[in-house]
Amino acid sequence: MQKTFFGSVNSCPIAANPTLFKRRATKHNGMKLALVLTFAMICLLAGILFLAFVCRRRTRMWEVKQSSYREEQNISGPFSFQTDSTTWVADVKQATSVPVVIFEKPLLSITFADLLSATSNFDRGTLLAEGKFGPVYRGFLPGGIHVAVKVLAVGSTLTDQEAARELECLGRIKHPNLVPLTGYCVAGDQRIAIYDYMENGSLQNLLYDLPLGLQSTEDWSTDTWEEAHNNGIQNAGSEGLLTTWPFRHKIALGTARALAFLHHGCSPPIIHRDVKASSVYLDYDLEPRLSDFGLAKIFGNGLDEEIVRGSPGYVPPEFSQPEFESPTPKSDVYCFGVVLFELITGKKPVDDDYPDDKEATLVSWVRGLVRKNQASRVIDPKIRDTGPDEQMEEALKIGYLCTADLPSKRPSMQQIVGLLKDIEPAAN
Repeated sequence: MQKTFFGSVNSCPIAANPTLFKRRATKHNGMKLALVLTFAMICLLAGILFLAFVCRRRTRMWEVKQSSYREEQNISGPFSFQTDSTTWVADVKQATSVPVVIFEKPLLSITFADLLSATSNFDRGTLLAEGKFGPVYRGFLPGGIHVAVKVLAVGSTLTDQEAARELECLGRIKHPNLVPLTGYCVAGDQRIAIYDYMENGSLQNLLYDLPLGLQSTEDWSTDTWEEAHNNGIQNAGSEGLLTTWPFRHKIALGTARALAFLHHGCSPPIIHRDVKASSVYLDYDLEPRLSDFGLAKIFGNGLDEEIVRGSPGYVPPEFSQPEFESPTPKSDVYCFGVVLFELITGKKPVDDDYPDDKEATLVSWVRGLVRKNQASRVIDPKIRDTGPDEQMEEALKIGYLCTADLPSKRPSMQQIVGLLKDIEPAAN
């Protein structure tokens, strides 16, 4: 009996099924795993739903902002903008309906509304300068394009198509010493030229220590100066590079090369018609660049009287002659001579302190001393010891040739480039 009872251990249910424990344990672990996975899936689903809710809310907020922006930009014109000296009106009915052409990015969709946004509706706070061709504003276009926006506010005799064609041609003109035309906009009667922004301002502002956009010391205060710096505007000023003769020579040579290219490298030749210190800029790398080239053509005959009137101190003598018809390349040469005098003397073309002759202009004062072989007296004290006086005196003689009364006596810009290269300071 004992054998029968214990004869087969396998007759014991527990002993007979040793795998039963394993099966039950596996089933128990499987339930745990299922619960963990289910809980994880629920958490994941909840997270996805939460993210979807947040994203949808943000999208709705963005759509509201976008729609309000569009509504703001879709206001009807005309748009009136005030500068220091004048008010101009862009006869545009719908800001988003007027396209802006950007040469390097033809697929970029930009409109007059973007120009409004970039310049804070052409606010005076973004005004860089006012010139013969119109006011210039600073701004950022979509894509982070830093630009100077020049509004050609004087009426043009060209049609919209003719003006656009001329601006397209100007956009193809490239030279290391010219400010590139980035694009344009034809907005009603206004033609708007868009340039690369020149970080270091104009020669006029640098020579006379003025913040960008100001023409004289009467136009600014300490607050204005600090505000200009806070806006990221750089200024080399008289305390910087402009205190050296090599740098001033570099500006003169670069400007001469730009004019030589316009006169001799373009077909037909381009006469600038408004060369002056405020049209010479310094880019980020402190390279001189001439701006406003070819703009007179955009006006057709609409700017003739303004051109003849000229800028004080830069007007060639022939402009006052009865037989005068229109500016020539030699008119640009005269204006370049005045800029050259400014670079060497540090004095303005008019209304400055000219020793021994209070009624003089810069041209008459310098020319009189050059004729007396006293050219060294006019050299700016800030640069006197930064280079050979002989080089500066030779540069004054080049300016003397440029400002001859008779246009036929003035050298060409190609010749001027050669003369300036002959007195180029040795590289350090």
